[in-house]
Amino acid sequence: MDAATVQLNDIALFVEVARRKSFSLAARALNIPTSTLSRRISELERAVGMRLLNRNTRRLDLTEAGSQYFDRCQGLVDEARFAHEQLFSRTSRPEGKLTVCLPSSLAMLLMAESLQAFTDEYPEIECELDLSLRSADPHAEPFDVMLRFGEPASADGMEVRELMALRRNLYASEDYVARHGEPETPADLTRFECLRSGSSEMSSTWILTRDGVVERVPVYGRIMANNMGLLSDFASMGLGIAPLPVYAATHGRISSEHRLHHILPEWSAAPLPVYAVFPSRILPAKTRAFMEFMMPRLAPVNGDAA
Repeated sequence: MDAATVQLNDIALFVEVARRKSFSLAARALNIPTSTLSRRISELERAVGMRLLNRNTRRLDLTEAGSQYFDRCQGLVDEARFAHEQLFSRTSRPEGKLTVCLPSSLAMLLMAESLQAFTDEYPEIECELDLSLRSADPHAEPFDVMLRFGEPASADGMEVRELMALRRNLYASEDYVARHGEPETPADLTRFECLRSGSSEMSSTWILTRDGVVERVPVYGRIMANNMGLLSDFASMGLGIAPLPVYAATHGRISSEHRLHHILPEWSAAPLPVYAVFPSRILPAKTRAFMEFMMPRLAPVNGDAA
């Protein structure tokens, strides 16, 4: 192999294809034709003198040599991109399209008041909010940052950071309390309609703490929703008791005539962690600008200014 014949750009293209295991997804992320990308990878394979990818009509996999090559090259490519970003940021402001994936309920909390301020400060950044609940999958549609409640089940090859843990309490509408009363102890929750995020054992076992004492309470309710905003709305409508972040229960869409009553005020529900997932540990300037802008605004969302 003649090392001089290997183009560094082709190595970067190979890393992108290897991460996504898809020519079409990598081409979309790189904004180049799929045919061009395929040709460049073939040229790289000819230059190194061995096959790096196994291609067929159903899937694309790394060969043993390709896997070793990818392991050695991905860090180098990321460092080169980071060096370019640092140099570029000295002379220009962050720009380009920023794709943020997050649940709609978190978007209502975090974006409602902050997005306009962010776009005012960074007019060269175009923001696309993806409110789907797709998984952190490097083979799926490209994104710049993904915000999720709870640690992602799978984020292989990606950078995962815990941003905060939302403080939560139990809430019900004043109307619900007037009609059904309220629990005096955590164990009493078994006699009330509890609004759950799902039917799993985890969603049906609420963990409450008071002065270091921990209670695990099995709960039941006829209504479930995997959306915090909906659970907040259902609680305000008098449909049951829900564990809600402090900010969600005291701000946002809760109107004055549907004020929520704090249930078991001496007890706290288990905090709800918020994670950020990035395609790489090297963050582009636009992503760094977004995170640096949003992080100071997370404290009020956690109820610290409530």
